[in-house]
Amino acid sequence: MSPTGSAQRAEATRQLRAATGSLSTAATSRMDSDLPWFRDLSAEERSYVAMIVQAGVKGFVDWFADGGGSDLQDHALVGQVFGAAPRAMAGTVDLHQTVDLIKLTIDEVEANIERLLDPEVLPDVHGAVLRYGREVAFATAEVYARAAEVRGRWDARLEALAVDAVLRAETDEAVLSRASAVGWSSRGEVAVVVGTAPPEASGPQTGVFEEVRRAARVGGLDALSAVQGHLLVVILGGVKELEKDASTVVHLFGEGAVVVGPSATDLAHAHVSAQVALDALRAAVGWPDAPRPVSAHDLLPERILAGDDLARREAIDDLYRPLAESRGELVETLVAYFANGAGIEATARALFVHANTVRYRLGQIADLTGLTPSVPRDALTLQLALVLGRQSAGS
Repeated sequence: MSPTGSAQRAEATRQLRAATGSLSTAATSRMDSDLPWFRDLSAEERSYVAMIVQAGVKGFVDWFADGGGSDLQDHALVGQVFGAAPRAMAGTVDLHQTVDLIKLTIDEVEANIERLLDPEVLPDVHGAVLRYGREVAFATAEVYARAAEVRGRWDARLEALAVDAVLRAETDEAVLSRASAVGWSSRGEVAVVVGTAPPEASGPQTGVFEEVRRAARVGGLDALSAVQGHLLVVILGGVKELEKDASTVVHLFGEGAVVVGPSATDLAHAHVSAQVALDALRAAVGWPDAPRPVSAHDLLPERILAGDDLARREAIDDLYRPLAESRGELVETLVAYFANGAGIEATARALFVHANTVRYRLGQIADLTGLTPSVPRDALTLQLALVLGRQSAGS
C-alpha cells in the first residue's frame, strides 16, 4: 500500500476505534428489536451477549489494523475474539442463534461505516468486513463442532458408567443422576437387551450409541447403551411389550442372537433383567433359529440345560407349581400325555377318561402356563418343568 494509502488506512483504523462503542450499542439495539430469542434471555444473559458483541467489534478493528483486511489466513485472532464465545454461552445460545448474532453485527457495522469513514477507504473496509464475517462464521462453527464432540464423548462415558453400574447391581443415586444427564427420564418399566456389538462399535469414534437413542425415541422409549467386551448392552425404559419394544433397536446389533430380559420396575432393579438376558444369550446358541429379538423366557429350555439356576427356579415356580396347586390331575394328565406320544385317545385310555376331558385339561394347562403341550418347543419346556418340579418336591 502506498504511503497515502497507509495513512488513509491508519485514519480509518482510528475512526473505527473511536466508533467501537457506538457500533456495539447499535448492534445490541438491533438484536433487541430483530431477534426474539435475545429478548427472552435474562438481563444478565443479555448483558453477557452484549459484551461478546463488543469484543467482536473490537476484534474486527484490531484485525483490520494488523492487516487482516488483506490477509485471509489470520484465523487465530478471530477465533480468540468471537469464535470462543459459544464456550461461555453453552446451553444459552445455540449455533443457529450465534450465526444470527454474527450476521446482525456484521450488517450493523456495514450500515454505519459509510458515515464514519472517508470514501477513499470504504471499499477496503467493506471488503474487510465481509472477510472478517466469513472467518468468524467458520471459527464459530468449528468451536461448536469441537464442543459437541467433547460433549458427545463425555455423554458416552457417563452412559457407559451407568450401564456398567446396572450390570454390577450397584445402581445408586449417583448412577440415576448420570442416566438423567444423558436423557434418561425414568419412566415406566425397564428391560435390558443384549447381543453382539456391531463392528463399527469397536472403535473410539462411534455413532452407535446415538443411533440407539434415536431409534428408541422413535419407539417412544428411553435408552442407555454401552459396549461391554464384544457385546452391545441396551437398557430400554418405558417398556410395555418386550419383544416389540426390543425390535426398535435390534437392527443396531451385530450378527447372532439378540436377547431381551424380563421387565423390571425401574432402573434401580434393571440388574435382574440384565443378568437374565446375559445368561440367556450364552444359552441361545442351543436354538439357532431363534427369532431376533428373543425373550429370555422363550429360551427357558436352553437356559435350563445350560445350568441356569434362575431358569430352573422359573420353571418350577411359574410352570410346575401352578399346575400342581391348581388340580392334581393336570400334572397327571400332562405326564400321561407325553408318555403316550402326545396322543389324545391314548392318553384318555391310560387315564380312563373321555378324550374331551383330556382336551379340556390340556386347555387348562395352556391357560395356566402360557404353553401349549402340542407345540414341540412348549412340550420340551413343560417336560423339563415336570422333571424339575418332581425333583424339587422329592428333595
